[in-house]
Amino acid sequence: MLNNLNILLNQLGLKATDYDEIIQILNRKPSITELAIYSAMWSEHCSYKSSKFWLKKLNTKAPWVIQGPGENAGVIDIGKNNAIVFKIESHNHPSFIEPYQGAATGVGGIMRDIFTMGARPIANLNCLRFGSIKNKKTNFLYKGVVSGVGDYGNCTGIPTVGGECTFDERYNKNILVNAMTVGIAKKNKIFYAKAGKPGNIVVYVGSKTGKDGIHGASMSSGAFNTETESLKPTVQVGDPFTEKLLMEACLELMKKDAIIGIQDMGAAGLTSSSVELAASSNLGISINLDKVPLRTNDMTADQIMLSESQERMLIILNPKKELIAKKIFKKWGLDYANIGKIIKDEKIKLKFKKKIVCDIPLDSLVNAKFYKRSFTIRKNIFFKKSFPNLKINEIVKKIFGTPNFMNKKYIWEQYDHMITRNVISQIGGNASVIKTNTQYQAIATTTDCNIFYCHSDPYLGAIQAVCESYRNIVSVGAKPLALTNCLNFGNPEKTEIMGQFVNTIKGLNIASKKLNVPIVSGNVSFYNETNGLNIPPTPQIGAIGVIEDYRKTVSYNSQQINDSLYLIGNTLGHLSNSCYERCFYNFSDILENSLPPNVILEDEINNAATVLSLIDEDLITACHDLSDGGLIVAIIEMCLGGKNSIKFNNISTKHSFLFGEDQSRYLVSVSEKNINKLEFKLKKNKIHFKKVGRIISDNGILNFPDKSYINIDNLKKLIKNKIKE
Repeated sequence: MLNNLNILLNQLGLKATDYDEIIQILNRKPSITELAIYSAMWSEHCSYKSSKFWLKKLNTKAPWVIQGPGENAGVIDIGKNNAIVFKIESHNHPSFIEPYQGAATGVGGIMRDIFTMGARPIANLNCLRFGSIKNKKTNFLYKGVVSGVGDYGNCTGIPTVGGECTFDERYNKNILVNAMTVGIAKKNKIFYAKAGKPGNIVVYVGSKTGKDGIHGASMSSGAFNTETESLKPTVQVGDPFTEKLLMEACLELMKKDAIIGIQDMGAAGLTSSSVELAASSNLGISINLDKVPLRTNDMTADQIMLSESQERMLIILNPKKELIAKKIFKKWGLDYANIGKIIKDEKIKLKFKKKIVCDIPLDSLVNAKFYKRSFTIRKNIFFKKSFPNLKINEIVKKIFGTPNFMNKKYIWEQYDHMITRNVISQIGGNASVIKTNTQYQAIATTTDCNIFYCHSDPYLGAIQAVCESYRNIVSVGAKPLALTNCLNFGNPEKTEIMGQFVNTIKGLNIASKKLNVPIVSGNVSFYNETNGLNIPPTPQIGAIGVIEDYRKTVSYNSQQINDSLYLIGNTLGHLSNSCYERCFYNFSDILENSLPPNVILEDEINNAATVLSLIDEDLITACHDLSDGGLIVAIIEMCLGGKNSIKFNNISTKHSFLFGEDQSRYLVSVSEKNINKLEFKLKKNKIHFKKVGRIISDNGILNFPDKSYINIDNLKKLIKNKIKE
């Protein structure tokens, strides 16, 4: 009997000490259903027990923040009575096990978080991290994930407008799939997860409950081993067409003043949604599991509670409005079931086959113990390195010959980013621009993170991730307003990994405060570890900015022939931890003696304010922020995008100037008539700047300052997709 109990606890991800604590709470032995509920709510995925202490230190408030962390998504006021609802989340473990469904249901889950709050999704973004292209499994994972992301977004009619995709051997055993959704609502029409008062009814809507995704939250709260294939039943199966129906039905019902509270059945399914709804109002919930719509009738109570079947919602309704709700969901062809009610007693009570199978105090579920885990901070020691004396064109070939600079056209072609007329920008620029349909108002959005910076120095890397997203938003003419984050890390029980997390939080916090961009939502994904190997710290940042008049926006490649090109920001020539350095040294060999560039946040603020004024006053024709690869790479990206070339001024041929990755810098193009105005403004604002060249017609050749050159057609061949399509 004891052996059977140990097997069950292990399956549920519970320890013997957890079992003893549950007995103390209940003053009796728990049922299997109760154990299952505790396992889900106490899991890392649901309880944030390793991160909660540090997450509370994040900067989350500003006058324009309507809702910060704690709800399904963050909400900000962008003016004109509009609110933007947004969040980024991980679906890493499921996507490694079953890439297509794992990625697809990751997109579906984050979309539900958005329309649950009354917002219509208007854009999806993502960040994808795969292993080395030489790894035999990478191609399978890559194709499955990209197809899953594209198919789900396309089928629901929500454009995928941007993101990142990188390849690195450190993700061989744990890929990352981070999905972000942005929605729009009227700021006085936001819906929350709340129960209201006793007597309100609990309604289940959407798809039927099946056996897919059972123990999904527990699976995502532990490290992998060589047996990950056996976890396939824990991965959910998505249906984007049902998602579309569910979204339209929920948004229609939200106009009828019938909904008291609403919650997506995401991680831990019916368990987390019911517990969170009731606990939010300090009330209880009673559910009859016999009324839950099932795909198969042989499901047990614990399976029903833990299933993570997709496209489902739990709604708390005013009993007087039930008929209205029932008609709406019938019209949309979705399951509708009155499965319970809100009660005064602060417990979750479940009945199954006419027996009480669960009677748990909610406080013990939502206020689970959390850990202030011990941590160690690794300090890198910087060593100056020597580099071969190569021509600029040889360095360019080395950089653009790496997988992370390859053409992402195959990915973009899977995403219908122009499925609505509101998307202004094309994928691949600084930030994506989407109209709000209120006068000329638009928003800009992006996701960013440099995995090399973050691994070498999590503190500086986190600051840089915030700043890069900030610059990307500014580069299109938008005022940055708020952030969301997806914090992907290894095993928090290891002190070095926990140290990475702690330093990341400190970096995020200082950058967020200084730049006045609060973090209003997010997700932590721990245990990205397989057989003891952890991913590098990857704090993915999603950012939102507002544009008052989208007619003034510029892109990274909208320069015109004969425009002059100016570098804005100070260049010190930081090559450590750069693309340039990795041309000559394996990153694993230089990890502990290479440091990312320092970020002077005052420069970040001043340079951004100046660039925004240049765009607002229509003084520049294009703008590109400088990041990976420095000045030369930014120039090449502009030229390739704009299909033209550049005649360089008499500028330095030092590689530190041309390839250094100093922060707070922009590349702008300006017409001849506005050069004096631009230079006057830059001097007045005491901004470092340098004229680097002039845009010329495409002659098929890029001539560099050291008189080396590269054929543009050859460069395009070099960046061709390097893994099988």
